[in-house]
Amino acid sequence: MAHEYAILYFEINLFSLVLIEIVLHKTRGLSKMVAQRNFAMSIIAEMVFFASDTIFVLVNEGVMPGNNIVLMACKEIYFLATALMCFFWFLYFEHLRETNFASKRNNVIRSSSIIWLMVLLLAANLVGRFLFYVDSDGVYHRGPLFVLTYVLSYCYIVVAFVRIILNIANDSGQDKKEFLIKLALFPIAPGIAGILQFIYPRLPVACFAMSITTLVLYLLWTDQLISLDPLTGLNNRKQLGYGFENLMRTHSDNERICLYLIDANHFKQINDTYGHLQGDRALKLIAESIRLSCKGIPKGTILARYGGDEFVILSTRSGEDESVDLKQRIVSNLAEIVAREKLPFELTVSVGMAYAEKNESLKELMEKADEAMYIEKKTCHGDGSFGRC
Repeated sequence: MAHEYAILYFEINLFSLVLIEIVLHKTRGLSKMVAQRNFAMSIIAEMVFFASDTIFVLVNEGVMPGNNIVLMACKEIYFLATALMCFFWFLYFEHLRETNFASKRNNVIRSSSIIWLMVLLLAANLVGRFLFYVDSDGVYHRGPLFVLTYVLSYCYIVVAFVRIILNIANDSGQDKKEFLIKLALFPIAPGIAGILQFIYPRLPVACFAMSITTLVLYLLWTDQLISLDPLTGLNNRKQLGYGFENLMRTHSDNERICLYLIDANHFKQINDTYGHLQGDRALKLIAESIRLSCKGIPKGTILARYGGDEFVILSTRSGEDESVDLKQRIVSNLAEIVAREKLPFELTVSVGMAYAEKNESLKELMEKADEAMYIEKKTCHGDGSFGRC
């Protein structure tokens, strides 16, 4: 029976190991961003976790040759890999939330203090045997402070979960909020699996749950790459098209589909005079003002970068006043952001708005909004040179 259990454990963990190795292979070359390096590091730590766990069971059950030193080494590596995996997951979640935390070296160093504490405890455990040990008969035991091996590692997951929940409560964009809700669900499965394996050590669920979670995270990442504009984090043109088709099918009779076309004034001049890095900075600030302005907008609203310096908000409105108010918020919020950032150039936008008619295509609606924006630019500067409003 012991051999049968060990073989079953081996098969489950081998499946999990192969699954995440495939995910790791698929991520290579897909992106060089720091976020994805952290994701890859979490997978490598996870693979070490799986391997050490599997070898321990095989040796402990007599399927594979080994001694007490091998068993202790497997457990030492197992718990260190657990902490490293949770640490890199934490950093990866911070990147997905688009915070600046993981981009600052001091923050990463401070947050790694739990890792170093784990290293010290595991080293001291070789002598003190207060976390775990293998007796002279080759029997594995948990020590009086064994719970620390879980608590320290899970600190990263708990903090990540709490920060995501707070982000959900404070975030203004519906698309971002839905993404964060999905992200908040990811630690639950491996967390529950870890607790179950803590209570029932012979239950082989942790590796399987972690591998499935890793796969889902990978699918979420690739979905982001497909659907989001990499510079601003807004939806891309493809997602805008999907969103338009969905709104045309689902909006109620008392609602009208409204499209706002936002265009940066004198953007070519910014690029030519100050360089493309400053141009990219300007686009990011415009995207920030759009997100801020859309706080409290109806579910299903799409915020997108259409291309170049053009942005689109696609929403449903029940009144004209709502539409005018949003235009004004975009302009005023951008002005506040520009003042805060102390830019070396002037950054303003023009906003054209149009309502969709029955059976109208996105292209036709965009053309109407573009015409309205052109009129606004001329109105703001009567000689047609499109000056500041």
